[in-house]
Amino acid sequence: MGIRKQPFGYRVEMGEVVLHAQEAKLVEYIFQQYLCGASFNILVAQLREQTIPYDEGRLWNKNMVARILEDRRYTGDGAYPAIIDQKTLSRVLEKRSAKQAPTQKTEVQKLLRRLSGYTATKQMEQQVLNLLNGLIASPERITLPETENLPQPPVQVLQRELDTLIDQQPIDEEAAQKLILAIAAARYSSINPNQCETIWLRRLFSKHELMTELDAELLQSSVSAILCYRDGTMDIQLKNHQMIGRSETV
Repeated sequence: MGIRKQPFGYRVEMGEVVLHAQEAKLVEYIFQQYLCGASFNILVAQLREQTIPYDEGRLWNKNMVARILEDRRYTGDGAYPAIIDQKTLSRVLEKRSAKQAPTQKTEVQKLLRRLSGYTATKQMEQQVLNLLNGLIASPERITLPETENLPQPPVQVLQRELDTLIDQQPIDEEAAQKLILAIAAARYSSINPNQCETIWLRRLFSKHELMTELDAELLQSSVSAILCYRDGTMDIQLKNHQMIGRSETV
């Protein structure tokens, strides 16, 4: 197996680096094809069909192609004659950089991922946008879930017992104190946190304008979970535990 001492496309003649005619044409071809849209897989397949090797005894691979496309010496850098111009190299490096740079996720995409457990897609984003816009248009749809409509503690019953006790003389202070504490506890337990959340959500959506793009702040403030189903439908669970979406039609 030969070990390459010069970049592909060059050879040494009389102590001077000169172009290797066949290899240099192949270098130029690789740059041109890449700029025309050929992928590394396509380039490797094409290069394996011709007879000029990168290294003797080795098949062409993606690393070899990448090494050529990133080598600045092909523009005539230093002692090496030019095979391509600087503009061609710059275009290739720019294209390579754009492909290698990771796509930055938006705040909305991060939230959708956290709320649903799935990678955010355009379809998911559009579905959530439509559901939230529906609530902006009709905030009265936000209601306390039926499972939260619990019977009210018997505050009035306890109050009548206390009134009766006070009317009696002498007053049983110990019994009265117990009833007062029981009334306070009943009133406290009657305060449903989801009821407060429901009122707050109605106000939030009634003040919001219809969206053309999903608002990350509204999504974070109003939605506690996103449930995606196999048939492509979804539910969003609001902060008051109400389900909006497919569950409304079931």
